[in-house]
Amino acid sequence: MHCRIGKNIRAALATSALISLALPGVAGAASLRVGVNAADIATLDPARASNTQDVSIVSWVFNGLVRFPPGSADPAKIEPDLAESWTSSEDGLVWTFKLRKDVRFHGDYGTLTADDVVFSLQRAKNPDTSSYSSDYAAFNSIEAVDPLTVRITLSQPVAGFLGLVANYHGGNIVSRKAVEALGAKFKANPIGTGPFMFDKAVTQQSVYLKAFPGYFRGAPKIDDIRVDLIPSDSSRELAFRSGELDLINGKREQRWVDQAKAWENSTVDIFSPGEYRTVFINMAHKPLDNVKVREAIAQAINVDQIIQFVGAGVALKGCSVVPNNYLGEDCSWTYKYDPEASKKLLAEAGFKDGLNLSAVVSSNSAQQPIMEVIQAQLAEVGINLQMRIVDHPTYQEQIRKDLSDVVFYGAARYPVADSYLSQFYHSDASVGKPTAVTNFAHCNAGDADITAARKATTDEERLKFWSAAQKKIFEQVCGVPLFSLMQVWVHSKALNYGYELKGSLNLAPPITELTTIRR
Repeated sequence: MHCRIGKNIRAALATSALISLALPGVAGAASLRVGVNAADIATLDPARASNTQDVSIVSWVFNGLVRFPPGSADPAKIEPDLAESWTSSEDGLVWTFKLRKDVRFHGDYGTLTADDVVFSLQRAKNPDTSSYSSDYAAFNSIEAVDPLTVRITLSQPVAGFLGLVANYHGGNIVSRKAVEALGAKFKANPIGTGPFMFDKAVTQQSVYLKAFPGYFRGAPKIDDIRVDLIPSDSSRELAFRSGELDLINGKREQRWVDQAKAWENSTVDIFSPGEYRTVFINMAHKPLDNVKVREAIAQAINVDQIIQFVGAGVALKGCSVVPNNYLGEDCSWTYKYDPEASKKLLAEAGFKDGLNLSAVVSSNSAQQPIMEVIQAQLAEVGINLQMRIVDHPTYQEQIRKDLSDVVFYGAARYPVADSYLSQFYHSDASVGKPTAVTNFAHCNAGDADITAARKATTDEERLKFWSAAQKKIFEQVCGVPLFSLMQVWVHSKALNYGYELKGSLNLAPPITELTTIRR
């Protein structure tokens, strides 16, 4: 990655604005300027990208075999992307995809073939190269039948299979030649088939994309995209309101949304999926291995108060360890706010005088203020939560090293129960393991049912096993579900997405070949 470090984002933006005024032909109406809530980019390798800013950029660069239509996160609306058609066997175990002809990769990496698809999906399945390998455990074989035909054979039926080969996480298709040629440098020089191709990155400052004229759906109407990395909410807002940015991450707080709706020449976008916020309780740390202590924490947290703080317009209260509106969500079991019962449980566990816990907390505005509310709630029952505030990349690193007693985490996944249960509650996904994903609690109570659901052949069977898993995870008290925090972005009215934005699994408005900007 280009290593010129930007010391002053505002100065960089001001310089860019002056250049735009002096040379209107250089920075004309076809340049899109985006501001994201991040200090830096971690990786642009789609098999590894998990941070919102990384996933957003990846989504503009890559394609899957199939795709969610721009503006939709509805699995029922999945449509062809790199594959022009597909068929499946009656038992749902064999899927055959016919690829489009003459789809070009960015740069000098040639055209897409079945070999690139096989390579990409095998890479997504491999825990050494993918953060989503557990999702692909049932991929028994991935074969190139001919240069434009791919056959995937599953060891068992997979609920929401098409979501695994869509333009999302491990489903994004990479160039085999590029990955092999660039090696470790690929994460900073991604090569895809999407409407925009990577140009350069300036560490802690900006990422630059340019239109890919050979895009198979047609050349984009926007010439280039500059993504500025601006972790300060006030700086990002100032740059947008002064006209230096066209599209920004908003603050996911009701008060902020209400204020932004009054800004001139701007539109606030609130869309799905919500990132499901949960406080995970690390059972590998004493005294959190005691279920009574975990129950005490669960009953000390007042979710309704948190919703009131965040705002009902952007936060949807959760009721299960599985997020709102996912297929398989079962709300039969929920924790009740009861501070007196919490104190009693602490006393029974030997902590009548209270106890001390620690948490690594991100300084991100979508996390720190909420954790401060939770900290105050826990203090009311005698739990002293000491928060170590760090920047977001450091938070992401340290929570994966088991350094936190409790972990506040939010994520959106493909909207079926298995995706969340497997990544957050199956013991194979426990942090510290070679197969680690995001099981920060070291939860294991639902393992058998989660695994059984993967092998089930009907939705009725899957729903039964998913329900049983949720009940056992609830009883083990692996974490406290809070709410789904909807996506909030703001765009200038000069920006026309080219579609109606209702949802985006990649957590950012899709920028497509049809998107336009007119100043």
